[in-house]
This record gives sequence, structure tokens and C-alpha cells, in this order.
Amino acid sequence: MRWALVKVCLAVTAMVVVAFAVPLGLVIKEMARDRAFSNAEREAAVVVPALSITTDREQLERVVASAGSDDGMAVHIPAGDGRGAVDLGRQRAADADIAAVRKLGRASTAEVPGGSALLQPVALSLGTVVIEVFVPESAVSNGVATAWAVLAAVGAGLVVGSVAVADRLGVRMVQPAQRLVEGAHELGEGKLGARVPEEGPNELRLAAVAFNSMADQVVQLLANERELAADLSHRLRTPLTVLRLNAASLGDSPAAEQTRTAVAQLEREVDTIIRTAREAKPQTAAAGPGAGCDAAEVVRERMAFWSALAEDEGRKVRLAGVDRPVRIPVARADLAAALDALLGNVFRHTPEGTAFAVDVHNGDDAVIVLVSDAGPGIPDPETAMARGRGSGAAGSTGLGLDIVRRLAESTGGDVRIGSSVLGGTEIRLWLQLDGREPVRRGHRGAMRRRRRAAAAG
Repeated sequence: MRWALVKVCLAVTAMVVVAFAVPLGLVIKEMARDRAFSNAEREAAVVVPALSITTDREQLERVVASAGSDDGMAVHIPAGDGRGAVDLGRQRAADADIAAVRKLGRASTAEVPGGSALLQPVALSLGTVVIEVFVPESAVSNGVATAWAVLAAVGAGLVVGSVAVADRLGVRMVQPAQRLVEGAHELGEGKLGARVPEEGPNELRLAAVAFNSMADQVVQLLANERELAADLSHRLRTPLTVLRLNAASLGDSPAAEQTRTAVAQLEREVDTIIRTAREAKPQTAAAGPGAGCDAAEVVRERMAFWSALAEDEGRKVRLAGVDRPVRIPVARADLAAALDALLGNVFRHTPEGTAFAVDVHNGDDAVIVLVSDAGPGIPDPETAMARGRGSGAAGSTGLGLDIVRRLAESTGGDVRIGSSVLGGTEIRLWLQLDGREPVRRGHRGAMRRRRRAAAAG
């Protein structure tokens, strides 16, 4: 905006200067020409009284010399009274021009080498005498160059002044807008104390007031949300305590141990929610270099947890692609929560005895986690991906797939729902390793080969 204002002001001022300076320069040139010929007419007028008295050559030469015109004046006297024509001074005009002026009886100018010649006729009893006054080119252009230089300097000064004024106005307008942009970036980065000075033009001042009001409301909303999350999580402590006490009395069976482990994990998750909700600032910074986890290890751990339940329900389980470490830029707890959401959906929405599989594919730029089952499938994938929709079944909040989607999108990846080779649903979790847009074409062949191998097995 600043440079746009400067350019507009420069263009407008330049057009104004040209519109006024060019005609004024031409007028000055014409005035100099008129001044030079006016002086020539005055010089010619000095000789006219002497011609009325005498036409003697010597006397006229003295008169011409007293006029101070040196060799710039000539007098052409026609022939008469038995004597020939008399020419005094240096003739520069052509004979035809002199004859034409003598015939017409009015003054005229003629172009001659080095300038112009003023031909002034004077009617006498012996005929028409023509006085020729030489006007050099230097006299015609005397002072014109200086005047044009002054006009150019004034025009340049006006242009520079207008640019300076436009730049100051642009700074006055741009600086508040830049501060508003910086404040918006800081607020987007989680700096909740970011505010904008309420100054500048009226429109930008109103925008700053609106931004500050919005920032205050965001801070208040986040504070209310943190308090609500902390309060709700704190209310879960009582039923968790009851569950932990009951689990302690179940004995030493594997199911009892898994129940106690699940209750302990749930207590840890509730504590984490409360601590996070009580923090003064949200954790909005991206994961730094080296952050993340081993996806293969997390998948093995969660599959070990769910395998006991799968064995109780008579489900066949297949796990592939976890024999080597697979590093991903995702926190361990976040990936575990996403896997629990996907596997929990398998147990919740498919009948007992339904087989399922988890396949991890490690590519150059992405890691793909496939969760497939042999259940009835999902009739409307778009509705299933919508946050808060759920399946309509009891206990379904509709947030499980949304948790998975947000995890994938935090890395630049995505989540897709399709049909699996087992005959049911396949949910593909695409985790981008470098934050770029997913390049899916390079992995499709490997995915199809793994699906065929799973079907053959």
C-alpha cells in the first residue's frame, strides 16, 4: 500500500508538472522572441526621423552609428531624382524580401543566416525606404535556457516533495496495518497476550479495537474451556477410584490384570487432561527435530492390549509391517489414542468372531497405517468422518475418527475410509513425514501387494 500511494502521487504530480511547465516554457520562449523583435523595432524607429529630414549617405551613416546597432542595421533607399538606389550597412535579407516589403508597405521578418531580419518600411516622398535590423538567434533565445532550468528545478522539487508526503502518509497507513498482521500471527501462534495499538487512520483504529476485543474473548473462551475440561476430568476421579478398588479385588487372573492396567492408564490420562487444562498457555508449537515415536513399537503394544479381548471374542488377528522401527513425527500418546479409537471401533461395530488386521507401511515420505476388518462395512463414510456424528449406537460420541483425522492432518496427511480385502471396512491413516502434501501414487502398488498377500493368507 505504501509504494502504491507513492507511485500514484508520483504519477499525478508528474502529469501536473508537465501540464503546466511545458506550456509555460513555450510562453517564455515566445516572450523572448517578442522582446528581441521589439528591441529591433525601437532601433529602427531611431532612424525614421533622420530619413524624414535627409537622405544623405554620410548623415544617415552617423545616425545609424549613433543608434548603437553596429553592423546589425541596414538602410535601403530606392532610386529617385536621377540617382541610383542607396544601401547603407550590411545587407542580410534577400532582395526579393526587401522588394516585397517595399511593395506591400508593412513590416515583415525574414529568415537569414544566424538569425532573423526585421524589415521596417518607411514611406517618404522619394519612395519607400526599408530599414533592415538583424536579430541574432542568441537574442531570440536569451534567458530561455535559464527559465527552463528554473521550471525543471521547480517541477523536480514538486515531484520530490509529493513523493515524500505520500511516503509519510503511506507509513502512517501501513504501520498500523502491519502491526495488525503481526498481532494476528502472534495470536495464531498461541501468544494470547498479543494486542495491537489502537492508532492510525480511523478505519485501522476501529480494526485494532475489534482485534483486541476478539483477542480478549478468545482468552476468556480458552480459560473457560480449560476450567470446564479440568472440572469434568476431576469429576471422573471418584468413579475411577471405585473402579481401581474393585479391580484390586478381582484376583490375579490375566483379565483382572488387564483391567487394573486399563484403570491405571485411564487415571494417567485424566491427570494429563487436568494438567494440560490448567496450563496458562496452550501447547501450539510444532514438534521439534527428533520428536515423535516409533510407530511399530506403539502398534505392537496396542495390539498386545487388544489381542486378549480379540481372543475372548474369537477374532482372528493379523499384524504386518512392525518388524522394523518406523519413526513418525507424532507423540506416542497421540498415536496410541488414535489406534485405540480405530481398534475400539472394530470391536464396537462388528460382531464377535470378525477378523481384523493392522498393516504398517513405511515409505520414503509417509507412513501408512491400515486397519481392516471383515465386518459389514461403513455405508456412509462421509457421515462417519463428521465430528460428533457417531454411528447412533449407545456410547458412540462420534469423536474417535475425528481424533484420528486431526492426528493425520497435523503431519500434512489424511484419513480415508474404503473397502478392505477382508470384505469389510479399511481405514487408512496417512502420516506425512516431511509436512508436504501427500504423494499417494508411489505407495499404491505396495498397498495392493500387501492386500493381496493378506487375502491369500
